[in-house]
Parts: sequence; C-alpha cells; structure tokens
Amino acid sequence: MAVQMKFMSFNLRVDNTGDGINSFSNRFHRVVEVLEREKPHIVGFQEVTDGMRATLRDRLPGYTVQGCGRDRSYHGESMLIAYPTDRVELISLENLWLSPTPSIPGSTYGGDQSGCPRMFTSALLKINGVDTPIRFINTHLDHVGKQARFLGAMQLVQYISQRPEPFVLTGDFNATPDAPEIGLITKTLADRGVVDCTANLGGTFHNFGRLLPDRTVKIDYIFTDMSCSDSYVVEDIPVNGQYYSDHYAVCTTVELG
Repeated sequence: MAVQMKFMSFNLRVDNTGDGINSFSNRFHRVVEVLEREKPHIVGFQEVTDGMRATLRDRLPGYTVQGCGRDRSYHGESMLIAYPTDRVELISLENLWLSPTPSIPGSTYGGDQSGCPRMFTSALLKINGVDTPIRFINTHLDHVGKQARFLGAMQLVQYISQRPEPFVLTGDFNATPDAPEIGLITKTLADRGVVDCTANLGGTFHNFGRLLPDRTVKIDYIFTDMSCSDSYVVEDIPVNGQYYSDHYAVCTTVELG
C-alpha cells in the first residue's frame, strides 16, 4: 500500500543580528509555528549556522536532525535534514561538498564561485510501512557563480544517477526555473521520471517582505522521481513586521511505495 508523506524545503536565513526583529533568535517561535502547523514529515533546511543547528536539535521534539557545517572545520552553515524519529530509520548518511573533491570539507569549484563552500547532505531512509528505502538529498547552490551552480547541479545529477533508490531532492538552488542548472536536473534525469514538484508555484524569495508579490523570485525547489501532488508555498503573513524567514518554505506530498 502506498504511503503519502509531506516533504518541505525551508531556507531559514542565517542568524544575522543585522536583521533586527527578523534575526533568527527573535523569530524562532515563528519557525516553530510553521512546523507545528504544517507538520512536514521530512524537511530540508538551508542556511543553518552552528547555533541554529543546536537550537533545532534541542527544540524540535519528535524529529531527528542530521547534518554538519560546510566549512573545513565542519562548522558553519549546514544543509540539515530532519525526519520523525518514530517513523523513519536512518540507513546511511553522507555530507559531501560540491567540488572536484567532494569528500574534502570546505572544498569548492573555484572559478566564479563565491567564497562560500557549497555542499549537500544525503540520507538513505527506511520509512515505516514502505518496503523500498528512499534517498533524501538537501542542498544550497552558490549565490554568485553561474558556472559554480551549473557544476553543482551536474554533480548532484551524477550522484543521483549512480544510485538506484527513489529520491527526493530539496534545496535553495539560487536559480530561476529557466536557468540551465534547473533544466539540467529535469532533462538529464528524465529517464528516471523526475519532476519539479514546485513547477507551478510562484516566487519563494521575498527578502523579509521587501519584494512585492510580483517581484518575488522562485529559487527553492523539490524534485523527485516519485509521484508528487498538493504542492504549495507556505504563506508568511508578518506579525508586527516579523516574518518566519526571508524565503517562503515550500511543501509537497510524495507517494512512497
């Protein structure tokens, strides 16, 4: 029997005191409100710094949180994966860098890439009631380099192509739907039946409401080679000027098994 699970991609925005009322420590309660209301089964978080990672691990009851920082020291921003402890079993976990040397922490492609290392976290998960394990991958591509983004997307495609398990890929790709790196994912993996579950959604980056609705930019995605439905952007109505993030979280329901 097929099992339906809700997946979420959620860029939390780094904890920056310059964001004032919208710094993470001030708006964390709003993040919790979103998670409690939406009740996602599996989440890919981006822009999670060390303190944020500790907070999520301490204050998300019922979830197991996996991932490490992207810097050479394993500190810094992470591409965290969270899943329900009582329903999901971790079979294996990989933290890999988007670079020619993916197993070397902090490594990059160089060239036009920003000074930020980029990486992805991949978990092979056994879901209760589902015979076949699934692979859940969470990433954040470079915000500066077009070539770095394309190479990162190519590395993800190659990684997925070499693994037979059905997959879900979440992330902030810093690329609009017409960008070559997005087309690379959907076209190269077409034989796997990959779909962009967020294809019909509007913008996802709003910069804490500074971008008008018709100026928001779609850069957050959920891809899968399984059947997905009921995709949506999680509304963010500010409370006294406070948002839950500068990105909208996106959700989709995936049919497993």
